[in-house]
Amino acid sequence: MKTIVAILVAIYFIWAAAHPVDWRFIDNANLAIHEAGHLVFTPFGEFISIAGGTALQLLVPALCIIYFLFRREYFSSSLLLFWLGENFLNVSVYAADAKNMSLNLVFGGIHDWNYLLIHLGLIDNAETVGQIIRITGILIIIAASFLSILTSRDWRSAQTMHITK
Repeated sequence: MKTIVAILVAIYFIWAAAHPVDWRFIDNANLAIHEAGHLVFTPFGEFISIAGGTALQLLVPALCIIYFLFRREYFSSSLLLFWLGENFLNVSVYAADAKNMSLNLVFGGIHDWNYLLIHLGLIDNAETVGQIIRITGILIIIAASFLSILTSRDWRSAQTMHITK
């Protein structure tokens, strides 16, 4: 059953990687985490506060993955790896839009990636930055696909069954 879940989740997130601009239900949670990141990082100054939205958006799934790795729940951690990859896809769309600023911002105000890339001297490379982030997300989703299928099976049980036959 876990293998079927892994395959279905892999198909869904590979589809998501092919359509990074589309809004998915999980993006509501991602947006809330992103916005909370600005508040969490406010004490560290304006630049860090603005970068903090993206930082927390990526940090929360990464910390969830680490939590399940420490518990040796590898299948769970591999499924959460999809969430991390999907967040990279979200960030890639936002970063690639930094120069054109055509996205509708939920709360208006500052376009995070426009601000960040201007301050880093990379605004003319916004699309390239977005593509690098998107490729990172795709690679994470591919890794999650393989790892979730690999960890979907209890290999110790399979080895035990093989030994006892």
